[in-house]
Amino acid sequence: MNIEIISGSPRKASITNRLALFLQRHLQEKTSHSVKLIDVRDWNLPLLQQVFTSVEKTPDEFKPLAERMFAADAFILVTPEYNGSYSPALQNLLDHFPKQLHKPFGIATASVGAMGGMRSSQQLLLLVPALFGIASPYLLVTPTVDKKFDAAGTLLDDGFQGSINTFVQEFLWLAETVHPEPVTSYN
Repeated sequence: MNIEIISGSPRKASITNRLALFLQRHLQEKTSHSVKLIDVRDWNLPLLQQVFTSVEKTPDEFKPLAERMFAADAFILVTPEYNGSYSPALQNLLDHFPKQLHKPFGIATASVGAMGGMRSSQQLLLLVPALFGIASPYLLVTPTVDKKFDAAGTLLDDGFQGSINTFVQEFLWLAETVHPEPVTSYN
């Protein structure tokens, strides 16, 4: 299975990206799935003018991104909280692609504050069904992310491992259970 983790913070010194790096490494070590990281900072996507409906219909500079988005079987969205919601850069990236019909989504949020991006996680629970995706109900809300992970994405707070394990276990159950192929008939 191809799992894409989307790190949604556009800030150069993103602290949220620490969580994305950790999840990528953790899933690569614990599973046989292909787990890659899409960082919104690596793609200078303009504000939405057109949806990329296929790799072939994507501008050349974004074809590598389109190949990964279309090949993904499941996603984990990692975002900070901006004014009670997820990052606009994450929204812009997702808007450039068609609906993600039947694809599983894990939701992970992070902040340096005590709430851990809780409000952004609630907004993502509304976004995922709008994308026709399926959200894992187990969220990874990460308060004081700067004290839980270092800049390389190494876990510093062993007490947080239980929350990570529950999130990953439930996300993998969903992703391995749901088949991303569209329904072709109804009997």
